[in-house]
Amino acid sequence: MDGTLVDILFVLSGFVFLMGGGEALVQGATRISQNLSVSPLVVGFTVVAVGTSLPELAVAIEAISNDSPDIAVGGVLGSNVANVMLVLGAAAVMGAQSESGEGVKRDSVAVIVATMFMAFFVFSGEVPVAGGLVMLTCLLAYYYYTYSRAIAGDDEYDFEDSWLPSNMSVAIPACLLGGGMIWLGARLLVDGSTSIAETFGVSEAVIGLTIVALGTSLPELAVTVIAGLRGQGGVAVGNVLGSNVMNIMGIIGIASIFGGGIAIDSEFTRDIVVVIATSGFVVTVFLRGKEFSKTVGSLMILTYLSYMTYLGGLLDGLV
Repeated sequence: MDGTLVDILFVLSGFVFLMGGGEALVQGATRISQNLSVSPLVVGFTVVAVGTSLPELAVAIEAISNDSPDIAVGGVLGSNVANVMLVLGAAAVMGAQSESGEGVKRDSVAVIVATMFMAFFVFSGEVPVAGGLVMLTCLLAYYYYTYSRAIAGDDEYDFEDSWLPSNMSVAIPACLLGGGMIWLGARLLVDGSTSIAETFGVSEAVIGLTIVALGTSLPELAVTVIAGLRGQGGVAVGNVLGSNVMNIMGIIGIASIFGGGIAIDSEFTRDIVVVIATSGFVVTVFLRGKEFSKTVGSLMILTYLSYMTYLGGLLDGLV
């Protein structure tokens, strides 16, 4: 019982660190966007997205080090589905949306390109080192292009209010502190939840496909919830789109270089189809200039939960 209480404390502490880190990261990103005169969407797509993708990067590097590439690939694919269905669905339910301007449409196209890269590698069965280098190069080039468009004044936006002091000497440390808190919070929550599940006899397969996979998307969810409560839709949407691009182009790219290439199991063909379908749905909505209603957001969350239930094999007794 004592061990279970400690695990519960880990879970609760994880939520506290996630929410506190999400608040610091969102507010810091907002002030950075003001000081650099770029839109919150751009900062959400870059600074916030990189920060909230740190757990996926840690999992990927650890997986490659332990010769477990399936964990790295599965983590990225599962996280991308969670981002667009669970995280963006939560943003829609909370009303934290950004207008589908040129910036959102441009980033939506980047998501399509990144997903096409991943689909090609999944169907070919490998991410070679050269492929990783190409993806990283494309990612950095797109970041530069996005920033260039922003400082040129091509994007229209309104700055969100923030309680954080406006100087960069406070905003940058706030982002760094927020990123660290998010990383720690995700670790505590995953570790505590996994131990609780094991205590009650839940299989390792279910744990890996639900708690651990969801755990790496909790930072994005935390940032989105905080942004939603603050009404900062640009940061919320930019974070989701940017994280999905970063997960594929950045994390898989780095992991393939670090591991001398990544072998991809054929079973991931099912999951890449799900990634294509879910990302395609979200991107289509943005490119058409539409917004997600609260009802659609709720259906997106339910769809994600149904998918996770299917992966966990929890429906076997019902069919």
